[in-house]
Amino acid sequence: MNQAAFPDRDTKSSPSPLKATATSERPLMVLSVIARHGKPMTVKQLKEATKLPQSTLYRILLPLKKWGLVQEQDNLYAPGPLSVQLAWGFDHTSYLVTNARTEMEKLMKQCGESVGLMVAVNNQVMCLDMVESLQSLRCSFSKGRSQPLLRGASAKALLANLPQSLVDEVIGAQLSQQPKEERRLREELATIRTQGYAVSEGEVDMGVWGVSVPIFSKSNHMVGAITLMSPAVRAEDQQQKLIGLTVKTAIAISERLKLY
Repeated sequence: MNQAAFPDRDTKSSPSPLKATATSERPLMVLSVIARHGKPMTVKQLKEATKLPQSTLYRILLPLKKWGLVQEQDNLYAPGPLSVQLAWGFDHTSYLVTNARTEMEKLMKQCGESVGLMVAVNNQVMCLDMVESLQSLRCSFSKGRSQPLLRGASAKALLANLPQSLVDEVIGAQLSQQPKEERRLREELATIRTQGYAVSEGEVDMGVWGVSVPIFSKSNHMVGAITLMSPAVRAEDQQQKLIGLTVKTAIAISERLKLY
């Protein structure tokens, strides 16, 4: 998890991380917006998402296309072929994915439910890897997809264990005008830190129950979280069992990481 990926907020304007992005980081922001969108984007959509002038977008897109990070077809922009190499390289060199995969597969076989490896990047919770259940589950998370770092077990387990300055930034950007919601969330995060896991139901996907447990490196630095997801009706009578097994899995992965 790259904590430097959280851009500073512009206190003179609305609390949008995109608006506050430094000029030198704008190509990375554009690339991340295209990557997260899930389908090809028009320049108009990019302009709305990034709040950048159209002329600036075109200047940024030119080198991204040249290097194969972005491809254009029929005035639509999508991740380019170099993205495949980056994804391949990540899958084969990420110490977190490598050390988590075996334990994730073991947890899925024990519970019969989907298990995801989550990290916090750029005010988002992103799924780095997923071991899918053989049973049906309608869920927004799949490998490579992300959601705002605010709702659901995954987001809250990560947010609760980030440095306080980053927690304040995320909450301030989203809930600065909702003091009651901000107070409730901060209290919930304190509870999550104490008990060591987060649980939610229906916060991201209706009818989906989830438990998420943080993973720590040798220096006791949080590097991600393991999340087990299940239809609420299947989890109803075994929540404590699922929580216990997920906690055990996160501890096993943390122990693996501490060997490095």
